Amino acid sequence: MPIGEITRGTTNTNRLRRVDRFITTMPVLRQSDDPLVVDLGYGASGVTAFELQQRLARVRADVEVIGLEISPDRVRTANEQLQSVRAGTTTFSPDARVSFALGGFETPLPENRRAAVIRAFNVLRQYPESDVPDAWARMTARLQPGGALVEGTCNEIGRVSSWVTVTSAGAQTFSVSLRLDDLEKPSIVAERLPKALIHHNVPGQPIHALLSELDRAWQHNAGVGVYGASQRWRASLAVLDATGWPLLGARSRRRLGELTVPWASVAPV
Repeated sequence: MPIGEITRGTTNTNRLRRVDRFITTMPVLRQSDDPLVVDLGYGASGVTAFELQQRLARVRADVEVIGLEISPDRVRTANEQLQSVRAGTTTFSPDARVSFALGGFETPLPENRRAAVIRAFNVLRQYPESDVPDAWARMTARLQPGGALVEGTCNEIGRVSSWVTVTSAGAQTFSVSLRLDDLEKPSIVAERLPKALIHHNVPGQPIHALLSELDRAWQHNAGVGVYGASQRWRASLAVLDATGWPLLGARSRRRLGELTVPWASVAPV
């Protein structure tokens, strides 16, 4: 039997575009001999799996996406959508390497294959925090060498998002991605932190310190906003960089409203 509990299944077109863009930059996607990516817990519609394959194919043409759900009804619905894709009546490529199957945190894959990347978004929100380590362990056990689990949360329309990358060695990085236009303050992401962090956004915890300092930097650079929200965000991250926060990733990612730090910088204490 699939391991896990059925989620609300909320799915919206383009909801996961921010994390998908992040996955396109992951070295394992470009280097793997078997570029297999799992969309675990895709919800009531298979659209996020089709979108994931479409985006990743731009950097790895032979990428394959398998969507897994613990609900047979959801698998049936996604396969009906796949028939429409194959018939050429959608905006997705009829020969897109996408399939759907029944599965949960155990991540069953055909022929004992292993995934280069597992994306598990908006899946663990309903679980107690104590269940997170076991879920991470089950999923990372199904990864290729060098592979990664990307586990996180976003709001309903995908404008506020955060995630953790996890390997067989444990959590590695934490990322935030925000739509910058009309952003009041970056700490809005507190409502959409991964389950491993959401209850730790309190004084004395590293994640609270990061979000508080990011808010202060955002406010301090309000004047830079006349040149655009992207400029203001980059100026804010420059403040964090100068004060010792170990920012990761290419600087070009910052204009997208993205921030990545080592997991050790925000891990609960």
